[in-house]
Amino acid sequence: MNILVSACLLGVECRYSGDGAVAPGIKELLGHYSLIPVCPEIMGGLATPRTPAERQGNRVVTRDGEDVTAAYERGAREVLKLARLLGCQAAILKERSPSCGRGRIYDGTFSGILTDGNGVCAELLESEGVKVYGESRIAQLLEEAERQKA
Repeated sequence: MNILVSACLLGVECRYSGDGAVAPGIKELLGHYSLIPVCPEIMGGLATPRTPAERQGNRVVTRDGEDVTAAYERGAREVLKLARLLGCQAAILKERSPSCGRGRIYDGTFSGILTDGNGVCAELLESEGVKVYGESRIAQLLEEAERQKA
């Protein structure tokens, strides 16, 4: 099965700060799934590094006040195209991100406070039937893969 994965979780230096790190357990997933790296922000036309951004309702705004919603939406649509083309039924995305976060994201005040919500890409993928997981659920996916293998 093909699974979309936030490229930063595979060590690609594409986060807003210009870094990336291999998430614990991600290498083990390669034994069970084909991992497809994506970065919605880059696919939407944003640079790395870039000014931090957070969701404020339906908008995504940088710490400097620039509205970057269109780039986030464009990137989400591009990721969805790949999901459809490659038959991806699941995605492992970077938690808390205004693009990739699922369930809990930063509240838009740039104060480090989390609130219930989803990032732009995670929201679009789920609305189109792709199951979205955060990196903290990689161990659970490994357990499921091992059970299926047995």
